Amino acid sequence: MADKAHSARFEKVTDIQTDSPTLIEGLPGHGLVAAIAVDQITEQLGLAHYGNIISDSFPPVVTFENGLVHDLVRVYGGNNPPLMTLESDLALPPQSFEPLSKCVIRDLSPEFKRAIFLAGAPAESENQIGQIVGVASDETIRQELIDAGIDIPEEPGLVGGVTGSLVRECYQEDIPTALLIVRAHPFLPDPDAAQSLIDNALEPLVDFDIDTTELSEQAETIRRQMHQIAEQYQQMFEEQQVQDQPLSSMYQ
Repeated sequence: MADKAHSARFEKVTDIQTDSPTLIEGLPGHGLVAAIAVDQITEQLGLAHYGNIISDSFPPVVTFENGLVHDLVRVYGGNNPPLMTLESDLALPPQSFEPLSKCVIRDLSPEFKRAIFLAGAPAESENQIGQIVGVASDETIRQELIDAGIDIPEEPGLVGGVTGSLVRECYQEDIPTALLIVRAHPFLPDPDAAQSLIDNALEPLVDFDIDTTELSEQAETIRRQMHQIAEQYQQMFEEQQVQDQPLSSMYQ
């Protein structure tokens, strides 16, 4: 059987000198909160394109921006403050979760000192949007969350998907890890929840200052753009499912 850990690999595109950076994950999930927040951080801090994660388990698509093609899953970095971000233009399919997670551990974890993962959860009311709780891999990180004013959940819970897979791998490898869970709109991309995540959790945990006013000022524009991307991915996914069906079932 093929080793799934080798079905994803990191390809460096430039050298970046970072001093034990913090890794912040910004992969699309519920409300696209992580993706919106980390894109804002990467852009404002001017982080450089460090490299790409390549895998045959990723969707067979090409993404582009400003007229240039780029890889689907990218890593950025910088040293003011020492930071790495992990981003993707589209939500990733379940078969890619484990290869991606093992690639992060194998190829990137020797470089970063701790990891912060972000997850959105459906808000049950409008007042809940932007509320954040934090979960830690050890007592030291748990105390950092408390010192940053982040609530610790009283009830047990579960986080799945690509974020859950990444947190599990980091925990098993004893990498200091924080998981921030923010309540977001149950159906739409939520820039307001992303703004809360940056202002009330990431800024106290990481030594940076991010201007989030445009997230609220341009919320409708951001929401519309993200929603369009999500619809395009859904259409692509449905078309791929049809193509993968055997002929005997296509005509039933």
